[in-house]
Amino acid sequence: MRRIAPMLLAALAVLAAACEKKTQPAPSGEGGAQATQQGQPAAPGGGNVPASGDVILLGQVGALTGGQATFGISTRNGIEMALKEANAAGGVKGKKLAIRVYDNQSKPEEAAQATTRLITQDKVAIILGDVASSNSLAMAEKAQAAGVPMITPSSTNTTVTQKGDYIFRVCFIDPFQGYVMAKFAREDLKLNKVAVLQDNKSAYSIDLSDVFTRKFTEMGGKITTTESYSQGDTDYRAQLTAIRKTQPDGIYVPGYYSEVGVIARQAREVGLKVPLMGGDGWDSEKLFELGGSAIQGSYFSNHYSPDNPDPRVQKFISEYKATYGGVPDALAALGYDAARVAIEALKRSKDLSGPAVRDAIAQTKDFPGVAGTITLDDKRNAVKSAVVLKVGDGKTEYVTTVNP
Repeated sequence: MRRIAPMLLAALAVLAAACEKKTQPAPSGEGGAQATQQGQPAAPGGGNVPASGDVILLGQVGALTGGQATFGISTRNGIEMALKEANAAGGVKGKKLAIRVYDNQSKPEEAAQATTRLITQDKVAIILGDVASSNSLAMAEKAQAAGVPMITPSSTNTTVTQKGDYIFRVCFIDPFQGYVMAKFAREDLKLNKVAVLQDNKSAYSIDLSDVFTRKFTEMGGKITTTESYSQGDTDYRAQLTAIRKTQPDGIYVPGYYSEVGVIARQAREVGLKVPLMGGDGWDSEKLFELGGSAIQGSYFSNHYSPDNPDPRVQKFISEYKATYGGVPDALAALGYDAARVAIEALKRSKDLSGPAVRDAIAQTKDFPGVAGTITLDDKRNAVKSAVVLKVGDGKTEYVTTVNP
């Protein structure tokens, strides 16, 4: 009995642990659109509609964990809002809309695998995502090969939509965004010499860096040096010290908030007091937390400003705050716009086949988005304006709008 009793107790302990694991509540949230850290499927969202023959299923792939987690979460929130509105208005073609969400953990390989699951297992009508261009490039290859339309809300690298005629975006592209900040640096800030600090593993960062360098130089400015880092680095002092020696009037840092905030702090530590400039990858609440006072007085180009008095924009902001408890960033606005463009295309398409939906998306003209009016050109890119925002104390301040 002394030998059997320990064995029996051990078996009971294992059984109890297994039961406890199985009976833990599933994650729930607004619209039911959730995903696990391992990239497992979420419950169908868009108003808690069960997956069935009466549902049109869309898919989203985004970073809900990892270095750019706020991007995916904001985008998901915007998409959920659009689906809820559409379902409240009767849905599409007599069917309700639902969303299947996968977490790509901020990794291109995870983004590609999640896209494959959406296509082969979930049979989605349209794929939405991602924000990071490197992830969207990995997704676009899968979507194009399968003939499933994909709309990225906010990937600005030029090559994303070049993957094929099933790939679209509702944001401006890097050649325009790089031009916007080069123009602002020369004409508004009156800078003559600028250094560049780029992420050499990010298609987004490299593209923006190249465009800014070319345009700033064409406008009579000088690039004093171009230094590089890799996403995930935590110490940038060597690059910043090298930049300081060139005595620039400003530093262009086309990266993501997760690195930019730390770069700002370390720039001040090594004695660099000049303004930093960047792109839409800065847009996150975390930027203020990571950068503190060091990031204040810097500037970045973006897709929209919460200060825009347009009633359509203010209505979106009010409803977003009521649902999620905060002011929506540009990623939320673009997620909302991308989902609404998708929904309108589904309404116009003759059926729900890939080619029909693709053709309907391509016909998007003068669409009233909250992040600007959207017209898709023959390369499936959105032609729209950009804004320049100044980083203040815990919030951004609208500075100017630059039209294409």
